[in-house]
Amino acid sequence: MVNFLLQRTVPLPIDEAWRRLTEWPRHAGAVPLTRVTVRTDPPTREGTVFVARSGLGPLSFDDPMEVTVWEPPQDGGSGRCRLVKHGRVVLGWAELEVRPGPGGRTRVLWQEELRIRGLPSALDPLVRRTSRAVFGRTLNTLLRTP
Repeated sequence: MVNFLLQRTVPLPIDEAWRRLTEWPRHAGAVPLTRVTVRTDPPTREGTVFVARSGLGPLSFDDPMEVTVWEPPQDGGSGRCRLVKHGRVVLGWAELEVRPGPGGRTRVLWQEELRIRGLPSALDPLVRRTSRAVFGRTLNTLLRTP
């Protein structure tokens, strides 16, 4: 099992940072070789389910996720979303959070616990480094792209 935390401070209003992080189809544009399908009707709420399909051909896998906490920011305050992964390959959870930051900026946190079924724990350091790089790039792309 791998745990990691990514943090960014961005020159965006909290509501805009939240929107960029939680419009699930946008994640497909930020993660190479990935499609995202939302399986429940909008708007996002607790119980929303979506699937990220990653890979090429027979090397593809589904990463189904369910929103279990949905606390959008209100009146410039913090917001938090928790996703639970229910896949055959990828298990765990992720939390996305936005908070007021210094100088009118927004502090963004992406925390994740990740387990890849069948992968020995001896490979956790490699999975952690790879996950931090991939999700860090994803986070940067989501926050930079309107």
